Amino acid sequence: MKYRLIAALMMVAASVCAEEAKEEWNETTLKDETIQKIQQAQYTYKKCVVDATKKPEFGQLESRNATDAIIRLCEPTLGEMRKVYTDAEVPAVIADRHLKKLRIQVTRSLLQQLMYAEAAKKAGMP
Repeated sequence: MKYRLIAALMMVAASVCAEEAKEEWNETTLKDETIQKIQQAQYTYKKCVVDATKKPEFGQLESRNATDAIIRLCEPTLGEMRKVYTDAEVPAVIADRHLKKLRIQVTRSLLQQLMYAEAAKKAGMP
């Protein structure tokens, strides 16, 4: 009885693995023009963050609040990048994962930069 159960489970597992392999997405299917659009959207997002950082109203806020406000201000740019992914038929899970990673990296970098500037200001440095 145990052998039949094990054999049945192995057959089911093999068929599930075969189905998953058919649905697997291959990253090399992106065209060069799509990759360039994504890179341009990343540049636009990072440029938006840098430009917003230079605004004087964010310099007066506490670093965490300023970071949150700047990231929220530039959020529509990520929506444009997501549209590039969906137009290229990239699965939503993969697109969202990449956008989340990019957002987290930029947020951490911006927060660190603003905290350093805030500390320098409190220390009396120009």
